[in-house]
Amino acid sequence: MPRPKKTEEEKKTIKSPVRAKKIATVDQPEPEQKKKVRRTYLYAVGRRKKSIARVRLYKNGTGKITINEKDYAQYFPVPTLQQIVKRPLEVVSKLNDFDFSIKVVGGGVHGQAEACRHGISRVLLVFDNELKPLLKVEKLLRRDPRRKERKKPGLKRARRAPQWSKR
Repeated sequence: MPRPKKTEEEKKTIKSPVRAKKIATVDQPEPEQKKKVRRTYLYAVGRRKKSIARVRLYKNGTGKITINEKDYAQYFPVPTLQQIVKRPLEVVSKLNDFDFSIKVVGGGVHGQAEACRHGISRVLLVFDNELKPLLKVEKLLRRDPRRKERKKPGLKRARRAPQWSKR
């Protein structure tokens, strides 16, 4: 026996049980929330080989550079890598004007340091476009395109052939 069809009024009056449920609210005091200080920042991405660095620049800083939530000197213990990261700031003479927060992933330590350098250079350009000539002369705005070459079939590495013997 077919079901009787509902009229338009009956369709409107019937509510689904899911919508009809009301959640009982109990008046509880809200837990004290920590006040989050929102700091505005400028953002840029730097890359090198397989490394990607997402850089945030905070104005009115003290020159603190944090990489993956560690101090840059702790993250890159080798002094040459520290110099690579600081190079754009030395070029524009703003070592102690900003704070940087950097998240870097992929690649090795040298590629990560150069990705950080590229990201810092690009975010400085976002901050002040008049710094472009200084950074461009030092070739800090250019993403270094060199990558590892792919392995070819029949070879041990990209170009290294197996040892050949005449007899």
